[in-house]
Amino acid sequence: MVKLIHTLADHGDDVNCCAFSFSLLATCSLDKTIRLYSLRDFTELPHSPLKFHTYAVHCCCFSPSGHILASCSTDGTTVLWNTENGQMLAVMEQPSGSPVRVCQFSPDSTCLASGAADGTVVLWNAQSYKLYRCGSVKDGSLAACAFSPNGSFFVTGSSCGDLTVWDDKMRCLHSEKAHDLGITCCDFSSQPVSDGEQGLQFFRLASCGQDCQVKIWIVSFTHILGFELKYKSTLSGHCAPVLACAFSHDGQMLVSGRTEHQLKQFTEDWSEEDVSTWLCAQDLKDLVGIFKMNNIDGKELLNLTKESLADDLKIESLGLRSKVLRKIEELRTKVKSLSSGIPDEFICPITRELMKDPVIASDGYSYEKEAMENWISKKKRTSPMTNLVLPSAVLTPNRTLKMAINRWLETHQK
Repeated sequence: MVKLIHTLADHGDDVNCCAFSFSLLATCSLDKTIRLYSLRDFTELPHSPLKFHTYAVHCCCFSPSGHILASCSTDGTTVLWNTENGQMLAVMEQPSGSPVRVCQFSPDSTCLASGAADGTVVLWNAQSYKLYRCGSVKDGSLAACAFSPNGSFFVTGSSCGDLTVWDDKMRCLHSEKAHDLGITCCDFSSQPVSDGEQGLQFFRLASCGQDCQVKIWIVSFTHILGFELKYKSTLSGHCAPVLACAFSHDGQMLVSGRTEHQLKQFTEDWSEEDVSTWLCAQDLKDLVGIFKMNNIDGKELLNLTKESLADDLKIESLGLRSKVLRKIEELRTKVKSLSSGIPDEFICPITRELMKDPVIASDGYSYEKEAMENWISKKKRTSPMTNLVLPSAVLTPNRTLKMAINRWLETHQK
């Protein structure tokens, strides 16, 4: 029987990835931070959160020893951290400058692979922090990566649904369509399967995707016989896109998780303690006592107005009331969008959030104005979508898209 051990609610936005070492838990989020917790009592470490990334952090992973943590972000960087003191060891920039979606250490900790939105995959020397090899997939962005248990090759999965296998010299050994609508995750079983006749060892690989399926593959690779990837079976128990899959340490169990459609409970089911945690994350910890005294839970939080803040909660400062209302409105918008499903064309490719002030860049794509201005000022003048040089830095207001977003909001906020 499975039971809830502990709930952590320190991030100010969606959590994108979690990772375990022998003694620590790491989480990373759209709020641009990475947080570290002790597995002994789930207290946050003194040097947490780890802050450097300027945009959402998509993935984090520990080295096999647990002494180093890697994180990667939309800002185009992969960062290595010392888990004992939170010191930043290295900042490794994706050569293309494209948003980095996934990172993974090799089993012996000598290499780190990073995969980006433009399809580039880089193999870094994890000791010298230098680029070792670089390659790219034919189509789509990188969404998944896993090393074989012996470290002789690794697999990447793309948004176009292709599984691509690379050796330790970054030579492409094999590529084939695995999931029609895109791959979201892949993982190797740590335990090899032996062939009694020839004495060969095979590895089980699991992949999952937007097609609601989990697939099992048998992989073998020797320098004499070469590489072979064989499809074995499909696990089709899910009725929604499968976002994650992972083998247990002994390789005997496989877990997979899908998207959840009933996301409105995200805030409405918050307890008073959850609301207190949220207030602290928004730099409003001085209001925790007032909210607790008035028994404000998630449902009450969403129903607060400027009148109730002034008259019922007795918050005298106009500026403070305005800040609280602004944060609550952001929360309402998020809840509405999660439960309704934001059309993809309304989401900024950089922030992955609903656009408020969309602009058209010279690459033809629309972005949130502030995010694109920051992108151009802090990075090379390349497109976040195509990675090609932008012909111009001019940003044109996309009034048609803004009107469409406003109409959608009016419809879904009733």
